[in-house]
Amino acid sequence: MGMGTSTFVIRWVNLLTMLLAVAVIIFGVWMSTHNDGCRRSLTFPVIALGGFIFLISIIGFLGACKRSVALLWIYLVVLLIVLIAILVFTVLAFIVTNNGSGHTNPGLRYKEYKLNDYSSWFLKQLNNTNNWKRLKSCLVKSEQCRKLSKRYKTIKQLKSAELTPIEAGCCRPPSECGYPVVNASYYDLSFHSISSNKDCKLYKNLRTIKCYNCDSCKAGVAQYMKTEWRLVAIFNVVLFVVLSMVYFVGCCARRNAASYRSKP
Repeated sequence: MGMGTSTFVIRWVNLLTMLLAVAVIIFGVWMSTHNDGCRRSLTFPVIALGGFIFLISIIGFLGACKRSVALLWIYLVVLLIVLIAILVFTVLAFIVTNNGSGHTNPGLRYKEYKLNDYSSWFLKQLNNTNNWKRLKSCLVKSEQCRKLSKRYKTIKQLKSAELTPIEAGCCRPPSECGYPVVNASYYDLSFHSISSNKDCKLYKNLRTIKCYNCDSCKAGVAQYMKTEWRLVAIFNVVLFVVLSMVYFVGCCARRNAASYRSKP
């Protein structure tokens, strides 16, 4: 690739990368507006990554315009670090989210989730007392469970509803408990359950208790986190491919800039 061509390409590529960075930031903002405060674990890192890529693109653009070897070196080194970080995070994200899926029950449209189905990393994070205390407090404040009785007026509507993993795990006892449904947010606990599942004893109809201490609730949160991480991991694969091509062009521009400076 000739000097003029590589310089021209790196300028336009970095302009496009700036637009890509803006898209990453918008993606992060979209995640934050579509999730409540309990489930925004990845929104800040995504927005920060977008801002970082935008800054790198400016350095690369200026380096190409001025044919500055120093700026292009900084650009390439920082971009390489970003590529390695994206690759490591993406691989770990796919490994961590490889396990876990919902279980269907007869007569119910939504799925139920079991905590032990998920990776040891999820188990460690969700079984940490401080982590779960913070998440539980946030889930209670969100009042998702209280809203169920307003959305689903009858038992038939509830059974045919597509509850989210958190709603299915945190707002109701596991189906195996066998508690009769009074309405979407109230169960007849006078029924004697023969299930050995400890969640059956932990569930209460009180708004602040529900099944927030249950493993089924932690499993619902794990499923949500899995979905969120997978979405970001797929996005990162696309980002890695694009930035790899940008890195290749940047290498050509740096080499040509160095040749340009060395000419008498």
